[in-house]
Amino acid sequence: MTEFVSPERYLPHIPDDLTLVQFILDSTHECRPVRPKGVPWLVEDATGRKIGEEEIRTRVFGLANALSLKWGILCIFAPNNVDYPTVIWAAHRLGAIVTGANPGYTPEELAYQISATKAAVLIAHPDSLDNAIKAAQQAGISLDRVIPLNTVHGAGPAIAPDLHELIAYGLGRQPNFTERKLDPGEGKTKIAFLSFSSGTTGRPKAVEIPHHSPIANIIQMATWWKPNDESIPLERRRVRAGDVSLADIYGLVVNLSVVVIPKFDFVKFLESIVRHKATHLLVVPPMVVLLCKHPATKNYDLSHVRLLFCGAAPLSEALIENTMKLLPQAVIGQGYGLTETCTSVAMVPLTQKVGIIGSAGQLIPGVRARVLKQDGTPANIGEPGELVVKAPSLALRYLNDEKRKWLHTGDEVIIDKNDNVFIVDRIKEIMKVRGFQVAPAELEGHLLRHPDVADTCVVGVPDEYSGEVPFAFVVLSAASSKRASRSGADAEEVKASILKHVADHKAPYKRLAGGVEFVETIPKNASGKLLRRFLRDKAASLSKNVLMSSLT
Repeated sequence: MTEFVSPERYLPHIPDDLTLVQFILDSTHECRPVRPKGVPWLVEDATGRKIGEEEIRTRVFGLANALSLKWGILCIFAPNNVDYPTVIWAAHRLGAIVTGANPGYTPEELAYQISATKAAVLIAHPDSLDNAIKAAQQAGISLDRVIPLNTVHGAGPAIAPDLHELIAYGLGRQPNFTERKLDPGEGKTKIAFLSFSSGTTGRPKAVEIPHHSPIANIIQMATWWKPNDESIPLERRRVRAGDVSLADIYGLVVNLSVVVIPKFDFVKFLESIVRHKATHLLVVPPMVVLLCKHPATKNYDLSHVRLLFCGAAPLSEALIENTMKLLPQAVIGQGYGLTETCTSVAMVPLTQKVGIIGSAGQLIPGVRARVLKQDGTPANIGEPGELVVKAPSLALRYLNDEKRKWLHTGDEVIIDKNDNVFIVDRIKEIMKVRGFQVAPAELEGHLLRHPDVADTCVVGVPDEYSGEVPFAFVVLSAASSKRASRSGADAEEVKASILKHVADHKAPYKRLAGGVEFVETIPKNASGKLLRRFLRDKAASLSKNVLMSSLT
């Protein structure tokens, strides 16, 4: 069977007896450069506060000591925050599991994740606290286990002390926990994260990620970009001492200072790039669209940006060309990965200043890949098929599912003779909206709860800003169909009700921004399976004017 591997054959030792926090804070590795004195690990965007290694180590201990009742699974419901790593590593000091929830979730969506993971503690940003409290009540978590990230005035005595108070409390007490050392090989089975990935048959599924997986991926990426290789000319090095990255925790290991921006606002994002003299931008396609097309961009000097790395969805040829004009001095490249691969499988190589148009890069060290045709036979070089991968960073399994050695990605790819990986199409039905996964089946199940909807099919339609957005074909109930046929105004009223039904109960990126189209029947095959590809083509021709404002 044809098998593809990385052009870089060497992969250093990956420790399998360390937790993630022990690897980050307590150990050394040949891939990790010595961080120069005074180079901060994190920078809080709003205040400019710099946080170094010792402060992080101290805060991690304080929080772990305060939380040392060993509540098993901890859910974080917050946007980017400088204390996000502190919470994760404190939980890992205690042997707890972390599950991160999208800060845009509604109470219903958050309650589902809490219940599915059996989380016992919920840490929430003050801006999300109302939804967090509602979700906790729905999921049966007592409010004294809802911990605000920051001080919340007027929240009442029922919720727990905030994070800073807990850290201070823990630092003021004698150590109340003993951190367990892992046995050899145990890092491959001890769960660090329950991260959610949208399934094709319903609501999102929890992916079991052991400590070994993120450690492995950090080492794979560092091996690929060689931050310690002094034979590489300085101008070609992707990472240099003193570099500043916006939003990339990988940078903590390869000596970048990471600026943490809580909520994305494009103009403020530009201001942050300039204020912190950012050298590395780790972005998703909607941010690249804004960089290239927003009129504010021309007002900011971005000449210090040396690398723009994009993931989550492919960039179009036009966008790459426009980015090259905007940042002629920068390396511009893409990468590919999944929650289930934790995370990167392919990245732009050191040999390319600008990634090959349409390519997600090349396989990184340690990844083995096969490309399978529709009939299950192996594809050769240059032939399309589903990407199937095996790597040291793979997640263990979906929660309550069986373990698999090879992961079927659900993405159709071509790997050319030069090892470049091209993502052709998604075989799975999952949509990618602003980099977030959206399962059509989840939206379809919700739409069927609407009294006007008799049958439905949701597909993704292309959108320059979001990559794609959900579009719903709807078969109305007999009474609603009769009402909608009376006039255009009545039909629009029914559509508005359906759109609101989704907007009121789902995160903003799941809204039907592509639109709603009434049809008499939903096409299905003999076994009842939705003919989604046929409808996707039809939706693309119907949805010319995407309602961009509905996602903001």
